[in-house]
Amino acid sequence: MNEDRIAGTARNLGGKVQEGAGKLAGDSVTDLKGKVNEVVGSAQDAYGKAADAVMDGAAAVKDSAADAADYVANLVKERPYTVAVGAFFVGWAISHISAHRRDYY
Repeated sequence: MNEDRIAGTARNLGGKVQEGAGKLAGDSVTDLKGKVNEVVGSAQDAYGKAADAVMDGAAAVKDSAADAADYVANLVKERPYTVAVGAFFVGWAISHISAHRRDYY
């Protein structure tokens, strides 16, 4: 939970209290200010949730990339000749495709 979520929740709760106090006292200005604080607090909390989701997604991508790098490093270590032959054929296929594409242009 980041600071925006905490501050947004606090502002939302404060707005509810302010709105209730305004209604109790019959003060429409305080009531309106409370409603505004509730809306602003909810928006700030939503922003914090979105930021948390982005950070969680970035961490998941980073972990996946590290796992993939470990897998490739382990594969190269265990089967270097297989990887070399595979890399040769991938390079050959790319050059073959690019050579034929030049014929069309």
